Amino acid sequence: MISADCTEELAQLRRMRAASVLEGTTLLLLLGVAVPLKHLAGLPIATSIMGSVHGIAFVLYVWMLIQTVSGGGWTRVEALRMVVAAFIPFGAFVNERSLARRQTSLAAPV
Repeated sequence: MISADCTEELAQLRRMRAASVLEGTTLLLLLGVAVPLKHLAGLPIATSIMGSVHGIAFVLYVWMLIQTVSGGGWTRVEALRMVVAAFIPFGAFVNERSLARRQTSLAAPV
């Protein structure tokens, strides 16, 4: 049986994984779609819109990161890795897989 603390940590990891995927997706859309539209097609509105969407997703990611790490059980290196992942294209997806492995290890019976 999984304890209440473990259940809450698993739920927090699910939320963190979702925030990571959202942040990574908006970063890729910003860099891969909006910036080329601005510079190649002369549509600066693309970066205005996608930049705002990514900004909200990034703030959500940071908020979820603070909540997740403050729950305990995270090393400084793990926390730093999650911060750095937010600034690297595709880093959020690597981070999501790492979170999935941690979630699987928590859910596994002892």
